Amino acid sequence: MNALAWDDARVQMAREWAWQQLGTAQRPTLAPAAADASSRRYFRIELPDGGSRILMDAPEQTESVAAFVEIAERLIGAGVHAPRIEAADLGRGLLLLTDLGRLTYLQALQDDDEPQPLLDAAVDALVRAQAAVPVRGLPAYDEPRLRRELELFTDWYLPCCCGVAAAQARRRLSASLEDLLQRIAAQSRAFCHRDYMPRNLMVCTPLPGVLDFQDAVAGPVTYDAVSLLRDAFISWPREREVATLQRYHRRALAAGVPVPGRFERFWSDCQWMGVQRHLKVLGIFARLAYRDGKPHYLNDAPRFFAYLRRAAADEPGLEPLVDEVLTLAGEPGRVAGAEVS
Repeated sequence: MNALAWDDARVQMAREWAWQQLGTAQRPTLAPAAADASSRRYFRIELPDGGSRILMDAPEQTESVAAFVEIAERLIGAGVHAPRIEAADLGRGLLLLTDLGRLTYLQALQDDDEPQPLLDAAVDALVRAQAAVPVRGLPAYDEPRLRRELELFTDWYLPCCCGVAAAQARRRLSASLEDLLQRIAAQSRAFCHRDYMPRNLMVCTPLPGVLDFQDAVAGPVTYDAVSLLRDAFISWPREREVATLQRYHRRALAAGVPVPGRFERFWSDCQWMGVQRHLKVLGIFARLAYRDGKPHYLNDAPRFFAYLRRAAADEPGLEPLVDEVLTLAGEPGRVAGAEVS
């Protein structure tokens, strides 16, 4: 869960604030709606008329909350289904939001025998955002930032989980990581949610509701598509990945999103972008486990090593990097266990 209890004094303050904003006769009852890896958490408020609202509580995250408000306005303006801001106290990290429902894509996809309609709707919303959300003023997801994210793997995962010193890891991976960064730098930029994953998409009308977008950037055009299909908690057969990305590619081209004209090149770009993200996520999992006392995140590390094997199998240029990563991490090679479980 997270460092704050669900019934601490701050919750009482947040409830009083929400009551003032709603203007209801009775103080609202809060029920936990969600929490994430940071101290940010969400509560659902049930209203007397049968409606509901979401209270976001993000202590000491003024900039992040302000970014959430700004990006919500951009997404709604582009026709993407994001929550509307009904009240905000940026200084105290409080937002009152419309409620996009209780069922996440992750929950629905795990129980759905035919996931393609949900995936197709997510693709369509992503294309709409990339085609219409202005990126002016958004942080740049540039080479220095991508490099710092890769250092999460060399400086956290390999030392903490594998006993490989950070200096040794950086030296062994240096040349291959430079190649990776150069390939990503050549990709076009567009609006990039950065956490466009099934647990941040909601099943509602219209599909999907989009959440957790406060870290949006102007970034590589392939990043969000990879995030959608190579998730920490649910994986897809290669055939479904290809079919979904083909739909994305067709629609992105038609909408003027700056993807490569040939699908084969776009697919290749996705593999290079994916490897950067997989290594970053492994580093984040290690940091959450060893710095923040949240070891359960490492339970999903094997899935990301499987993604690395799959990327190298699809893109020969990635073989040297992935082979060295697997060697340093003490993981089975690419021939063994290439499938994602």
